[in-house]
Amino acid sequence: MKFLRNKIDQLKKPFGKGEKWEKLAPAINALDTFLYVPNHTTKKGAHIRDAVDLKRTMITVVIALIPALIFGIYNTGYQYLHQLNGGDVAFMDAFMHGLWKVLPIIVVSYGVGLAIEFIFAIYRGHEVNEGFLVTGLLVPMIMPVDIPLWMVGLSVAFAVLIGKEAFGGTGMNILNPALVARAFAFFAYPTYMSGNKVWVSEASKVDAISGETILGSLAAGHDVHFSMFDMFSGAIPGSIGETSTLLILVGAAILILTGVGSWRIMFGAVIGGAVMGLLFNLWGANALMSFPWYEHLIVGGFAFGVVFMATDPVSAAQTTKGKWIYGILVGFFCIMIRVFNPAYPEGVMLGILLMNVFAPTIDHYVIEANIKRRKKRLAASKQLKTA
Repeated sequence: MKFLRNKIDQLKKPFGKGEKWEKLAPAINALDTFLYVPNHTTKKGAHIRDAVDLKRTMITVVIALIPALIFGIYNTGYQYLHQLNGGDVAFMDAFMHGLWKVLPIIVVSYGVGLAIEFIFAIYRGHEVNEGFLVTGLLVPMIMPVDIPLWMVGLSVAFAVLIGKEAFGGTGMNILNPALVARAFAFFAYPTYMSGNKVWVSEASKVDAISGETILGSLAAGHDVHFSMFDMFSGAIPGSIGETSTLLILVGAAILILTGVGSWRIMFGAVIGGAVMGLLFNLWGANALMSFPWYEHLIVGGFAFGVVFMATDPVSAAQTTKGKWIYGILVGFFCIMIRVFNPAYPEGVMLGILLMNVFAPTIDHYVIEANIKRRKKRLAASKQLKTA
């Protein structure tokens, strides 16, 4: 490792201050910080000094995503081979088919996103942030498996440019960039993002393969032919990384135990989703309303969105009470949009983006309520002293 350290230091010399390639320093420094922890700390001012930096936080989220990603790769191949040939499917056959389909999407997502990040870092003269490490992996995991690669690239470019850099870059965006990418793809290319032929590999090319999801079946008035175990384990059609609630919960445990993800937002969203599902179960006017409330929580993108995107510390609520309110409303709107809009039987993307917009307002009123409560306590204490 010392040899590599010395080589990188030599490589960085022409990019130093006052040197020929000074303007390109953020690009070479990005390689350094990717391989090693940052070699600088705060020197003055009131700062909390901790070993956990942005890079470690982002890497922790990536690690939490890995179980769902690996299963998503396997399930991509499994859904295709099982429907095509029937019977049992060998793990490696399914995994290799899934890898052949999913890996190019990941490469395009990271390639386009990081290229734009590098350009803006050089243009603005600041270091490349590690925020896209997570976004670059989230985007492929919430996309249909057969979406054209150029659409992925265009969606990522829109998310980085409009959803992130337009607001000032990492830490300044008001919307979750990965969801901005999905929203762009959904509204710009709806036939590639919805329907019963996009959620299973090659379903649009082979008549024997159906890509209809559970929520799509319910919206169309069809019966659901998957067991609750299949729904929970993830052996169902859907976006690449969203199907396995079991492995998403593994990722949630990692985020909660490391303190990276807010358990208040996660539990709040489950409470909000469960209450909304129960209310619809009492009404029961259609198949989506009659669908058991607990099954609403384990199908579609609900679990994935709640764990990995609603908890985004930049676009979510920041106050303790605000996180509970934000989480409950996320769950509430996710299920409400899912049930009331049969043309789009999901709701998670729109529910989270809606609450991203209102998160600052929630925090504002929570803080104002705290200020008023303290003022009342202060006034009461002064009256006691006077008495």
